[in-house]
Amino acid sequence: MHPSTARSTDSSTSRSAAETPLDTLYQIETPEGIDLSVQVAGPVPRILAYAVDLLYRTLILVILGIALTFAGKAGVGFWLLGSFILEWFYPVFFEMFRGGQTPGKRAFSLAVVNDNLTPISWGASIMRNLLRFADFLPFGYCAGMISMSASRYFQRLGDYAAGTLVVYRQEEAKPVALPQVPPAPPPKGLKLQDQQAIISLTERSTALSKERQQELAEILEPITGHRGEASIRYLHGVGRWLLGTRQKSATGAAADTRDKGVAQ
Repeated sequence: MHPSTARSTDSSTSRSAAETPLDTLYQIETPEGIDLSVQVAGPVPRILAYAVDLLYRTLILVILGIALTFAGKAGVGFWLLGSFILEWFYPVFFEMFRGGQTPGKRAFSLAVVNDNLTPISWGASIMRNLLRFADFLPFGYCAGMISMSASRYFQRLGDYAAGTLVVYRQEEAKPVALPQVPPAPPPKGLKLQDQQAIISLTERSTALSKERQQELAEILEPITGHRGEASIRYLHGVGRWLLGTRQKSATGAAADTRDKGVAQ
């Protein structure tokens, strides 16, 4: 290869590497060929979540200590046993029985998952939590902070060993209240972008004023052939049809199948 060509290739490679955007997305492809992506959580929200969990554990220990005050040395032994269980198995309990979320993680919409984005397993949860002693070294979780800062996906040493990630868990979308109008089949020749616009209008019917809805409806007047209030009702009916609502019988009973696809 000519030297100038090699220099050009090296410069283009370094330029493309420099232009690669940094983000917090973690993407994998399943064996079925489905692409999955999540947003991984950085050190700051994880520290805040840990602080909330530490507060809860401290309150539990204080209450336990008060309750065992009159038990003498036996009470001290029970308190130490409770402290040990809370320190090492409090996170394991919540990660296994609360969808990978301790109370602190839930407060910040975080969750622990396996690195293939499946729910965390018992072995992985126990390993990542028992190895917190390594992340704590030499003090104050210094090793864990360095590991998270140097890791592309903010994994501490326990995460590396267990093959886990801490990700943001998105809240499930609440069902949209659709207008209570009879579904109507769309007119022939309705383009895909028009279908999407009608669906958006139908789903946002409670958020838009009637004047704004009528303004949008009149844009499609050449296709729908309706004006005024009738045009809004007609588009709402078409939107319900496109979203999967079909008449169940001639009496007007409807069933929401709510297919995700858009009619072609």
